[in-house]
Amino acid sequence: MDVLNRPADEFENDQSVEAMWAMKAFEHAEIYFNILCSVDPKLLKLTPLDDTIYKIFREEFPKLDVKVIDENKLKCPASKAKWRPFCERFKKVVEDYSLGTLMRADATKDYSKENSILVTRIQFLAIELARNKEGINDGLRKANKHSVKEKSDINKEM
Repeated sequence: MDVLNRPADEFENDQSVEAMWAMKAFEHAEIYFNILCSVDPKLLKLTPLDDTIYKIFREEFPKLDVKVIDENKLKCPASKAKWRPFCERFKKVVEDYSLGTLMRADATKDYSKENSILVTRIQFLAIELARNKEGINDGLRKANKHSVKEKSDINKEM
C-alpha cells in the first residue's frame, strides 16, 4: 500500500488501462442514452440518493441551465472552485463519485465526439437528474425511438 502514497508523477500512464476506462465510459454512455430513449426520464432512478443530490444541486446551482452545458464555463477556475465542495459532499455516500463519466453537452442530442464532456460521476448525476426531473430529456424518446431499436438489432446480430 505504500506505493499509493508515492507522488503521481512517478507513474507512467498505462495505455491499456486508459483504453479499458474509455470503453467502460462509452458503454455507460450508450446504455444510459438507450434507457433515456426507452423510458420516461422522470421515472428513472439513478441512485438511492436522487432526491438529495438534486435538492443540493439546485440549492448550489439554482440558475445553471442544464439543457446545454458549456465545457469551458464548467471547467473554468471559478466554476471548479464552486463544484469542488459540492462534489466532496458526496465523497462517502455516492460510490465512485469522482469517476470520470461522459455527459452530453447538449441534452437534446446523442453522444458524439463533439457533444461529449468528461465530468465526474457526481456532476453527471446532478446534471442528468436535473435534466430528467425538469423535463429536458423528455423529447429523446420521440426523437430517437428508431435508433434504440436499430442499435439493439445490431447488437443481437453480433
